[in-house]
Amino acid sequence: MRSFGMTPVLPAFAGHVPKAVTRVFPQVNVTKMGSWGHFNCSYSCSFLLAPEDPMFPVIGSLFLRELVKEFGTDHIYGADTFNEMQPPSSAPSYLAAATTAVYEAMIAVDTEAVWLLQGWLFQHQPQFWGPAQIGAVLGAVPRGRLLVLDLFAESQPVYTRTASFQGQPFIWCMLHNFGGNHGLFGALEAVNRGPEAARLFPNSTMVGTGMAPEGISQNEVVYSLMAELGWRKDPVPDLAAWVTNFAAQRYGVSHPDAGAAWRLLLQSVYNCSGEACRGHNRSPLVRRPSLQMNTSVWYNRSSVFEAWRLLLTSAPSLAASPAFRYDLLDLTRQAVQELVSLYYEEARSAYLSKELTSLLRAGGVLAYELLPALDELLASDSRFLLGSWLEQARAAAVSEAEADFYEQNSRYQLTLWGPEGNILDYANKQLAGLVANYYTPRWRLFLEALADSVAQGIPFQQHQFDKNVFQLEQAFILSKQRYPSQPRGDTVDLAKKIFLKYYPRWVAGSW
Repeated sequence: MRSFGMTPVLPAFAGHVPKAVTRVFPQVNVTKMGSWGHFNCSYSCSFLLAPEDPMFPVIGSLFLRELVKEFGTDHIYGADTFNEMQPPSSAPSYLAAATTAVYEAMIAVDTEAVWLLQGWLFQHQPQFWGPAQIGAVLGAVPRGRLLVLDLFAESQPVYTRTASFQGQPFIWCMLHNFGGNHGLFGALEAVNRGPEAARLFPNSTMVGTGMAPEGISQNEVVYSLMAELGWRKDPVPDLAAWVTNFAAQRYGVSHPDAGAAWRLLLQSVYNCSGEACRGHNRSPLVRRPSLQMNTSVWYNRSSVFEAWRLLLTSAPSLAASPAFRYDLLDLTRQAVQELVSLYYEEARSAYLSKELTSLLRAGGVLAYELLPALDELLASDSRFLLGSWLEQARAAAVSEAEADFYEQNSRYQLTLWGPEGNILDYANKQLAGLVANYYTPRWRLFLEALADSVAQGIPFQQHQFDKNVFQLEQAFILSKQRYPSQPRGDTVDLAKKIFLKYYPRWVAGSW
């Protein structure tokens, strides 16, 4: 990292210890923390060492001293004692003591230590972190020796309600994507204006910009803009012109239809704001089906379909560009995602009206035409292959047993994220193979259950469906099926095939 001019951040001791510490040091004062992410204490509930315990500075300094000995230091250390964790006490005196203990363990090893703190805890649990609690943490470290990451600043900035972190320096960060979800979304206007607003904030202590996504390799326009803003004093004056130029640079040539398509996307999917802009793809396509699924979006779907038409129109001139082919696939994927929502709405309405024929028609298109077409499209690009995802996991192993273990965990991450669906569909992806063997079977089971309900005149039982579909979800995780890691099919031809079948239906309003 240093050879590239990057400054490494070493982890410091934040106070968390294994349960076994009580066996080695029976007198140690620890608190068992609560569970996390719907996991029971077999998978969470760490132990937190009391800040006043004599072992705190001992463990803290030993830990950091060994790291510095091994890796050297650039004097910046990361530690997050209460990130997405409820502290044992809300008393400012306790929070200040816990913070002080962490910092003093750092400076016992490195007198130049600067603590890099994620500001996420203040945003994630605002009901706990009131002004007194926030002040206790921020005030326990000498000003300038704490550097805060305002992680989700493009959507929910913390600096505005903490008086610029009460004088501690902070970095304005764009988070954008939770879970590495596929799906066209972003808040380009907020990203464009946000850093300047933070810099001009009264008594601002902003010292830089950053990116903190949970997953990348999607929505490259968002990251391109954010990267550019790190070099600009002022916002981009004309985002419409900027995205038009972005398309020309991306494809190697300017094309009026491609530029127009990107301007439509800027006005729609990339114009996210308010509560809708939470960085997750919550499309029905990638969620466990139910009758209560939310299909609302913050944009006009007509803009997506028109952008799709325009980008496909430019294909004869731009198809030689790999970036164009990727974007055409991604936009077609988005159009299919929109269509899934529309057919789901139609199927749900048919169920509620007890119209079996309409239910079978809409459900049949969704589960037996649209999703297979999407899987075939995704299979045409190496970046949308489940096989590649699983092979990367297996490649990190040193034995066949370990490779199987890593593969199973990678399947869990995409789907259940826990043995009981603890964080279900959090890291959803739209990958060839995953659509065919995970999302499609779920949808078919759901639609068959609705049809049976109407045919037999009995209510649909969501609880029973959840039990049944969980068996399908588990079967996917436990499966040993291998998936292709090389693309097949032509992206442009497949996108055109889907377009010619469904775009006229959209225009006619007869999907």
